[in-house]
Amino acid sequence: MTGFWLAGNRRLAGIDRRGAMIAAALLALVLALSFTALLVPAPPPAARDASGRVEAQADVVLYETIVAGLRGGDDYYPVAARALRAGNYPLRPFITFRLPTLARLQAAVPDWLVWGVQLSLVAGVLAAWAARLWPSLTRMAPRIALIVLLFGGLMAFVQLDLAPFHEIWAGLLIALALAMYRPDRVLLTVSITLMAMLIRETSALFALIMFLTAISERRWREAAAWVGAVAVLGAVVAAHAHAVSMVVTPLDPVSPGWSGMLGPGHFFRTMGISTALTLAPVWLAAPVVALALFGWASWRSAMAARTLGTLAAYGLLLALFGRLDTFYWGLLVAPLVLPGLIFVPDALRDLTLALLDRQTPRVQKSAA
Repeated sequence: MTGFWLAGNRRLAGIDRRGAMIAAALLALVLALSFTALLVPAPPPAARDASGRVEAQADVVLYETIVAGLRGGDDYYPVAARALRAGNYPLRPFITFRLPTLARLQAAVPDWLVWGVQLSLVAGVLAAWAARLWPSLTRMAPRIALIVLLFGGLMAFVQLDLAPFHEIWAGLLIALALAMYRPDRVLLTVSITLMAMLIRETSALFALIMFLTAISERRWREAAAWVGAVAVLGAVVAAHAHAVSMVVTPLDPVSPGWSGMLGPGHFFRTMGISTALTLAPVWLAAPVVALALFGWASWRSAMAARTLGTLAAYGLLLALFGRLDTFYWGLLVAPLVLPGLIFVPDALRDLTLALLDRQTPRVQKSAA
């Protein structure tokens, strides 16, 4: 049966009734979990008011302070330690210090160039994902819808005042790496991912998902490339830890830890506020995110499997370790969520048809 929007690769097309009932039960479970977002307190807003710039340092102001110190000739680690202390931030363990990559790059160029690169990267992600998904859609209406969904997922990333946020850049690079993935040019994806990891080390979770999928598909060279990229990150983080140890003291405050245990509702709520769904109430935004996950799961392709695996991994990270003030971790995967909605109409139609399919058994008359 031809698709409603999709040209093919519909996982639920032709599924039997038993399989459809299992799929429907899983969808109901994910939708139910999404409503636990109503039980999670709202995190603070991602951006600050113009009137609030001088208040007790928000993270963006902290990063701007560090960049300003580097432009003034200071070294990264002393200026970062002073800024953290001034803002009453924890300085221990060493991972409370961001890797110096982004701050040093931004300090080396004027702000207008940083903003230009940020917007160019947004445009590149949009173009790469559109080019990747466009051929799977059969009509102009879903193609237009795809562009709208891509814009919706990138809404936070065009806010130039968030340029100091490491997750903005890492999230864009992860999205670009995934869109550019091809088995025959894996080094491009690995290189882009390495850039993301050197900006925000939590991007290594994406590298882990890509490594595991390469192993499952017996792509040994690709798996080795991912191991090499993570090894580079490991060496950089080791050097970073040593440098941090030179500027902290036993009297510096310790982080409260990352065992928020806020549950899956935190992931759904975070995805809502990280995309255009922030304009909708939580009771609507959360199930829409669940439907987007269902959409990715319903499309049979290597790209969909990697995207869904990445979203699931970061969802688990947010559910188990995220705190209300670390909601910005969601920016690492925010561009990946909403495009999954483009697969939902076909998936729901195929699922409904399978559930309603009742084949009448044939009764053969025996001879008297």
